[in-house]
Amino acid sequence: MNTGRRTSRRAKGRPARVIDADGHVRETDEEIIEYMSPGYRSRREAMLYFPLVPHHGWHRSIPANDYRHQDFRVPDWREWAQKLDEGKIDRTILYPTRFMHIGQIGNPKYAAELCRAYNDFLHDRFLSRDRRFRGMALLPLQDAAAAVKELRRAVTRHGMVGGILPAEGLPRPLGHPEYRAIFQEAERLGCALSIHSCTSLRDNDRFLEPNEVAALAHVIPQMRQFTNIMISGLMNNLKRLRLGFLEAGCGWVPYLISKIEERLERIPPKERPVLPSALLARRQLYFQCGEGMTVKRDVELLGDSCLLWASDFPHEATKTDLNLLVREFIARRDLGSASKKKILYDNPKRFYAL
Repeated sequence: MNTGRRTSRRAKGRPARVIDADGHVRETDEEIIEYMSPGYRSRREAMLYFPLVPHHGWHRSIPANDYRHQDFRVPDWREWAQKLDEGKIDRTILYPTRFMHIGQIGNPKYAAELCRAYNDFLHDRFLSRDRRFRGMALLPLQDAAAAVKELRRAVTRHGMVGGILPAEGLPRPLGHPEYRAIFQEAERLGCALSIHSCTSLRDNDRFLEPNEVAALAHVIPQMRQFTNIMISGLMNNLKRLRLGFLEAGCGWVPYLISKIEERLERIPPKERPVLPSALLARRQLYFQCGEGMTVKRDVELLGDSCLLWASDFPHEATKTDLNLLVREFIARRDLGSASKKKILYDNPKRFYAL
């Protein structure tokens, strides 16, 4: 089924179009294994006794993490489509949940198998059901050549709009030369790459309380990856590649750009990597619009052409009314209508080349 439904009536005063730059599916191991090769499916019971992908030591739904009522959902494509209707949202870009931890897989061949199975699952269960769903491909960075091949397959065969780079879990930072071919392939394909935050087993050694993890475990990996990519010179010859940094807000970005550029000024001009401010001007960097307290300042410092609105549905179990989420953003008094239009529609349309 390919409905592509669109609502014709829009609330007065709201932008005409909305794109959700970061939504999620809640894939289960029981679903994914059905898309794996016969050798894995034949030992289904043994495979499913343990998680297919290692998680982390911080269970997100324990009472200590949030005492409030949780509207926990595992939406299939029909429920997701209903949510798009509810929020009058034109499209959502879908990312995984459990499989976001793919960077923690040690075996490259197994990582490639899981990524292929997830991408086939996403296409079969969501993307082929409603044109408003767009997908980001899971990539096995444990083997750069396999990641290039899977990105190409997902974009050309399944119509996905880019690839996911986990911000945590891999043994090396994303600016390492080992991963260069993946960035080059994304530029060749004209698709986006998203560095998406996630927690990892390493967090067991870094935090003592669940809310410490919730406050820091997403933003710290993003800051580390952003710094590494900017200083590595990775973007010097990639003039069209679009990079997104998602699931950590954007309040950290102006501070970190100022620190990075101050350091880069100490490098001789002929050896200096392209500055983050230059990449912003070329519209190659995008960030999820996050913290309510800092958004006005972030727009003043970064401009309004690099920020993306995202529902994060269904991850925020106390924020599952997409109509309310959209209306709350539109009602902000610290942003002008032109900026809201860019953040809600123009920027994600450009970033994902929709």
